[in-house]
Amino acid sequence: MYTLISGLYEYLTQKDDYFILLLGLDNAGKTTYLEQVKTKFTANYKMMNPAKITSTVGCNIGQVEIANVRLNFWDLGGQEELQSLWDKYYAESHGIIYMIDSTDRDRLEESWLAFDKMIQNEQLVGLPLLVACNKQDLDDCMSVPEIKKMFNKSAANIGVRNCMATATSALTGEGVHEGINWMKECVENNAVKRPPKESKIA
Repeated sequence: MYTLISGLYEYLTQKDDYFILLLGLDNAGKTTYLEQVKTKFTANYKMMNPAKITSTVGCNIGQVEIANVRLNFWDLGGQEELQSLWDKYYAESHGIIYMIDSTDRDRLEESWLAFDKMIQNEQLVGLPLLVACNKQDLDDCMSVPEIKKMFNKSAANIGVRNCMATATSALTGEGVHEGINWMKECVENNAVKRPPKESKIA
């Protein structure tokens, strides 16, 4: 009887683990975005003071649970010298969130070049892609259509996959809830191509 109950408990508490890359140049707002995700999807989680958030060096890890799914986020440093480490995480990932600083016109092409190099990697073929145009709460930001005009140059490399560009503010939370729910549905639908890892609630 114990074995039966134990087996049932394990089945009911089992979570499918998906790993999401959070990429973009330094100062794009990746870590603030991850804090906002944890705030929106984790009960009683209190967001870190954005003024105290510094550029990620290496990897910042976070996770949220939505129904029977656990989304694990790898927030990777975006400085030029750290971008060479991104591909170490590609094989284990299930989805990509690429953050763009919508106020930084001077670095938009630099951001696109990093994106274009990333999206060409064969280990990322077919993975869901969310392009988060961040800092849309600021008056001097570029619009999503303006940003898409630059990033559409990578259309051939993006290929056939679930892809969405959203107006986002990691500071206010605009677009975060919708983007994460979209990503959850996409990685589940893509599970035939890249299955989740199964684990149990700790």
